[in-house]
Amino acid sequence: METPQKTIDTNGAGQGAGTTVTVVPSNARAEEYSSSDNALASRGLHLYYGETHALKGIDLDMPARRITALIGPSGCGKSSYLRCFNRMNDMIDGVRVEGRVTVEGVDIFSADIDLESLRKRVGMVFQKSNPFPMSIRENISYGPRMTGVRGRGRLNDLVERSLRQADLWEEVRDRLDNSALDLSGGQQQRLCIARALANEPDILLLDEPASALDPISTAKIEETLLQLKQSYTIVIVTHNLQQAARIADLTAFFMLGELVEVDDTTTMFTNPKQRITEEYITGRFG
Repeated sequence: METPQKTIDTNGAGQGAGTTVTVVPSNARAEEYSSSDNALASRGLHLYYGETHALKGIDLDMPARRITALIGPSGCGKSSYLRCFNRMNDMIDGVRVEGRVTVEGVDIFSADIDLESLRKRVGMVFQKSNPFPMSIRENISYGPRMTGVRGRGRLNDLVERSLRQADLWEEVRDRLDNSALDLSGGQQQRLCIARALANEPDILLLDEPASALDPISTAKIEETLLQLKQSYTIVIVTHNLQQAARIADLTAFFMLGELVEVDDTTTMFTNPKQRITEEYITGRFG
């Protein structure tokens, strides 16, 4: 059967416009998560940028409350794949998607998906830290306030909880009203993680979050992610193979828009099934 084709309307007036989907609060999903094998999945996923075929028939399941690493050389499609799960690719002119992408079993390209709700559930942290030019406190509380959270006490509690989850609270608790731009690079990136967590997502996507950081800051980010996986499903794109080996439960290797191999991380790095995977992991190219 031919895969149904969906054309993304980058002006937001196409599929899903003006419709909503019921979102269960994160804490109400705890039991579901504990028994669910996979939080994210794709079947027969193809993605095109105009005439460029960026993803080619990707079938992949990613487990709940685990860290999945997407590895591969530059331009292999791993960041494009990551952005499919909160539909960030919608913002790019000429994008076309075919196939099925699910978040907690729900097809996120179905007609009744509300993008704002989806992106609240699926948080994202980018390669370059991008704190807002406002205070640390306001960086964290901005998103929740925009979605209707009110009350100084409630917002202050949310700020503290998010910063604690990102392992940043003790470093900034006495200067919450200082500019976030005064923080170091590693602190800014953890602030961005805290900002994503403030929206109470179920899933956290990270695109090369430590690529511009020093080893000490990178270690902090990794420690934070290892703690967060107890409560969140995490997917990370990384060029740092040592990082994938250190923190990922599952690793998927992409090459030229195709998924070459996926396995538990220990097996992937010690006994890959494909020769090209072994050549990449051992540094013969990439």
